[in-house]
Amino acid sequence: MKLTEVAAPDFDLAMTLDSGQVFHWEKIDHGFCGTIGDRPVYAEQRGDLLRATNGCADLVRNYFALDHPLAKICASFPNDALMQAARTYCRGLRIIRQPRWECLATFICSSMKQVEHIRQISHALRRRFGQQRKIDKYELYSFPSVERIAGRSEKDLRECALGYRAKNLLATAELVSSGEANLEAWAALADVDLRAKLCALPGVGAKVANCVMLFAYERLRAFPIDVWIERVLREKYFPRARKLTGRRLRAFSETYFGEHGGYAQQYLFHHARSASRHSGIDRDFSTRLRSARNDKEGACKTSVRRNLSAPRR
Repeated sequence: MKLTEVAAPDFDLAMTLDSGQVFHWEKIDHGFCGTIGDRPVYAEQRGDLLRATNGCADLVRNYFALDHPLAKICASFPNDALMQAARTYCRGLRIIRQPRWECLATFICSSMKQVEHIRQISHALRRRFGQQRKIDKYELYSFPSVERIAGRSEKDLRECALGYRAKNLLATAELVSSGEANLEAWAALADVDLRAKLCALPGVGAKVANCVMLFAYERLRAFPIDVWIERVLREKYFPRARKLTGRRLRAFSETYFGEHGGYAQQYLFHHARSASRHSGIDRDFSTRLRSARNDKEGACKTSVRRNLSAPRR
């Protein structure tokens, strides 16, 4: 396999791929194999260098956000003990720039699922509906296009272990493939309007919307609050609060963690999950999401409707 070198200072490939952002990369040989869009890619790390599939240097630089000024971003984090511990532990972790449809569909499928289950769903969708790709001796599958998903039945999708998520994924795929929900055009929207558009899609609540904003739209202020992060906020930042609403947590997160809140959240999230793993206690009952249905009733305060011409209130 021919590889090209890519400068990657202040980057940890393995940690970034294991941080709950993406779920399809596989550990092979000395590195990892996966797809970036439709392109099969192998990448391995040697110190401050990545060695990646020949011809994919620019693709890899963009995907792993190697242009983000990570030192400056981390310097903007609040100077509290927990945040600094997470910063030290997660050194080199970067926010991945994900394809918009792939990111949206993946997080719709992830509600109430453990990381390993999400990986299984992602691989099942890819094998059943994606395009086969090869890199060296390895077979990979791209994430299925929105048209491919929209053309299937709910029964087809349920066979990939989606359960009730199949209905939401299919309905959202139909909206996106028809152009009624234009994911690319939405990139021009302000954060508040983008969040409202996303929350109007079937299966998308505040947590999913913030994940998609952070990972697919590079809105680095977006701060997804899942079970892990809610626990961290309650235990570490509000230890004496008897009544703490989700609205108060969201307001606190938006102001306290600032313009790079998404990075701060990712570091806190990965640090908390890793600490749980090392303690031997299996608390990984959820990734970023608890329930998309409850989400709809919470921060988004929006119903699932087909008319997406204006932001929902």
